[in-house]
Amino acid sequence: MNIIIDRKTTAIRNLYPNIGLIRQGDWSCFDIDGNAVEYDEDLVEAEIKRLQAEYDAQEYARNRELEYPDIKEQLDYIYHNGLTKWKSDMIKPVKDKYPK
Repeated sequence: MNIIIDRKTTAIRNLYPNIGLIRQGDWSCFDIDGNAVEYDEDLVEAEIKRLQAEYDAQEYARNRELEYPDIKEQLDYIYHNGLTKWKSDMIKPVKDKYPK
């Protein structure tokens, strides 16, 4: 799905929980009874910016997740080398590479 469409849909739903349907072609919105629901475009744009900032702030976490070895490898490493060695050899280098 297009990330822009997804963010706008999420922003509208965050601000207007009574909306049941969002028609993405013209961004018209309806409640669960089919009644049209008006929304404030400025509030939606501000919510999109907030969502983007939240997403951007978590970039380090997404990068770390991609670099950590899989859980089986980590558990095997802990079993053979202990927690202290696991932290220093497997976790700390990734955290240092992608700080908060």
